[in-house]
Amino acid sequence: MVPSLTGDVLMQSMIVPPGCQAVGVPSSARRSARPHASPELRREAVRQRVAEQGFVRVDDLAGEHGVSIMTVHRDLDQLEARGFLLKVRGGATSAPTRTFHGDMAHRMQAQAREKQAMAEHVLRTCVEPGQVIALDDSTTTLALARLLPQRAPLTVVTHFLPVLRILGDQPGIELIGLGGRYVAAYESFLGQATAAAAADLQADLLVMSTTAVTDGVCYIQSQDTVITRHALVASSAHTVAMIDHTKFGRRALHRLVALADLDRVVVDAATAPETLRDLRGRGVSVEVAGV
Repeated sequence: MVPSLTGDVLMQSMIVPPGCQAVGVPSSARRSARPHASPELRREAVRQRVAEQGFVRVDDLAGEHGVSIMTVHRDLDQLEARGFLLKVRGGATSAPTRTFHGDMAHRMQAQAREKQAMAEHVLRTCVEPGQVIALDDSTTTLALARLLPQRAPLTVVTHFLPVLRILGDQPGIELIGLGGRYVAAYESFLGQATAAAAADLQADLLVMSTTAVTDGVCYIQSQDTVITRHALVASSAHTVAMIDHTKFGRRALHRLVALADLDRVVVDAATAPETLRDLRGRGVSVEVAGV
């Protein structure tokens, strides 16, 4: 008798003697008999899988979760709309592209040594006790946030949830969180309400980063991020950008600011000499960390 299709899963009863393993049944098919209890739990499992592996095929996800390919496509559509991944031909990726910022876990791990070197440089040359320091929602400035207690007392202004977590219980740090619309994929508050909150404050120093630099101009994937960072730049007496070498020549969608309009730009030691010459030729005040 030919088994029948019920819902998304092909169900077929079989009896396996104790201590034996079903032969001829792929592990993905065995897993499909134990789908997640709810669509939201399934989507969270899909998000984590894509974040961990970088790329996952649609048919693999369908087999693992015991659902149809169309159901996986709907899950990926929702996760992409929330900014957690990017749908590509045959599957989904967590790696950054021109229009996708990349999964948070990917961003946290990327160029960690370069970020640390630039953060130490900025702490040593720019930060003084008693200042009001504004930090954007980049993982580059997160490296600086971990070092700021060394310069306490400080007031820190941010819209980035990881910074709030790191500095929330640190002695000598007065923490001001900028509210607004929370975007889970960025772990930050973004948009007009956040920009309005930033406009009401005056920081001594803004430390920021960017997704890409093309022809001496910073570019970002998210328009809401641009709106928020414009407000932070406008409300800060001085602005320093920390930019690692991988950002130069990369492309993103929305124009943020010309580097020559910032007070200082700090790059890492792997930045190409021709890049440094180009920046200085454009009037950018650039410093190399770790040199």
